[in-house]
Amino acid sequence: MNTTDARILRTDTPRLARTTGGLDYLQDSAGAPFNYMYPPPDGEPWENCSYRTHAVDIVDARRASQRFTLDDQGFELREVPSRLDVFDDDAHIRSRYYPEVEAIACEAAGGVRAQCFDHQIRRRRRDERHLTFGRQSAQPSAVGRVHNDYSEASGLARLGLVLRDDAAAVRVRRYAVVNVWRPLLEPVIDAPLAMCDARSVMAQDLVAAEIRYPGRSGEIYVLKHAPQHRWYYFPRMTMCEVLVFKQYDTQASGVSRFTPHAAFLDPAAPADAPLRASIEARCLVLFD
Repeated sequence: MNTTDARILRTDTPRLARTTGGLDYLQDSAGAPFNYMYPPPDGEPWENCSYRTHAVDIVDARRASQRFTLDDQGFELREVPSRLDVFDDDAHIRSRYYPEVEAIACEAAGGVRAQCFDHQIRRRRRDERHLTFGRQSAQPSAVGRVHNDYSEASGLARLGLVLRDDAAAVRVRRYAVVNVWRPLLEPVIDAPLAMCDARSVMAQDLVAAEIRYPGRSGEIYVLKHAPQHRWYYFPRMTMCEVLVFKQYDTQASGVSRFTPHAAFLDPAAPADAPLRASIEARCLVLFD
């Protein structure tokens, strides 16, 4: 892939178009929140917490006058066509798509090296009336709960998990975890991804939550609602576009560190719109 073909997409149209979407924020929990990502053991609840849907204004970022960047708002849109056109084979994705993702993440973040370490394909079902964590069936779906994929603790642990056999890991001063999200159907009308401006999120809004998978657990942030949160989306994304957003950065000041996000059901979308399908890939980005 020629990374010089990648460019940040923006528009200088000053008018701010917007829609209203329902996003699920944490309401309360019995102790530290946990959520199962698979059918829980007998007698265990799916989760020990409750969520409340808040109607929020979500601004059309394509019509915004500002320039969105990874270090400022925590996200940006890039036009980067993929050479891969079949996303139904994991080995093929790892061998051919991961290098593309690494180049995108590294250039967007300004890093010197990137390593893609996992990916997830999501396909929404027609019978879903409400978006939760997207794991009530074998096929992951869109996630409607406001979250950030990493907490401070799990972000710090990620370096060793990815570079466990790399002697250079001990010399890394700064690294980030960056997501690259691409549609697999176009344009995206059903369940687009909404991004929260990282600068509008306060530390007290972030709640560490345990995510339980078969044989392992992880930690993410779920969000408490705050009226100052500023939400954006890029309507009608195509397969040639990627949404790049930062999930963790070891640099503690001066840049975005956590970028909450969630899918939403756009009330303007026609009922028969093609159901959203997407691939997201996570990269560890290393800096000088």
